[in-house]
Amino acid sequence: MTGYYAPKGGLPPQTSLMTGRAIFTEAYCVIPRGCFSDIVASFLPGWTNTRMWLIARPMSGFSETFSQYVMEVGPDGGSTTPDPDPGAQSVIFVTEGELWLSLDGEGHELSAGGYAYIPPGCDWSLRNGADHPARFHWIRKIYEPAPGLPTPSPFVTSDKEVAPVWMPGTHETWGTTRFVDPTDLSHDMHVTIVTFKPGSVIPFEETHVMEHGLYVLEGKAVYKLNRDWVEVEAGDFMWLRAFCPQACYAGGPGPFRYLLYKDVNRHARLRGPWGFR
Repeated sequence: MTGYYAPKGGLPPQTSLMTGRAIFTEAYCVIPRGCFSDIVASFLPGWTNTRMWLIARPMSGFSETFSQYVMEVGPDGGSTTPDPDPGAQSVIFVTEGELWLSLDGEGHELSAGGYAYIPPGCDWSLRNGADHPARFHWIRKIYEPAPGLPTPSPFVTSDKEVAPVWMPGTHETWGTTRFVDPTDLSHDMHVTIVTFKPGSVIPFEETHVMEHGLYVLEGKAVYKLNRDWVEVEAGDFMWLRAFCPQACYAGGPGPFRYLLYKDVNRHARLRGPWGFR
């Protein structure tokens, strides 16, 4: 379970068909892996030898709670001032290469499958000390404090170190790798890995308040998004707004796995952004 897909950029040849699988609707968006070309990559202030694909950001009619970047850091690249927003929390998930991460002065080495949670206000930096590129996902959300709950602490783990929790009655064919204890209410977002073995399904249309970002790490499936069944494969990204019906059928031949973001454990906003004023 380490064959994570990571885009390499480039451009399609002039002989390619223009028609693809990209779609943007009022309820969901699909950004196929073929959209990760050089001409849509961009750069970030404070980062060296680094480019990124920004695949989700808060904007009207799209993501409301989070942003997600697909990052590519070349040799000796990185940042000592990675995030200008002290209120942002982050999750980093490495798909390729090796990174050196400092969290409040403590160093960590991350390779493919490495996962780090970075709370708001944490002093952190990141560097690629290898002679080849490193690629990772960077998910950011403004942390919402809650009365009586502490801000979460930073931690580092990996996909290899956390066993999936299998759904009851599925005979270990559908499971979730949970990097945070679901009962720890100090966390207001979960970033997990969902695994489906060939032939397994979400057997009902999930319809819930949590917004989702789904990046397919490996495999392929047919995913129900609102009214539509959509074929997806490794390297595709899906955004689902709150209450968008969803289901899944994993066709094989290998496991279907995706990195999943969702907002959790907080009251619905009634005032301010995304609520009544």
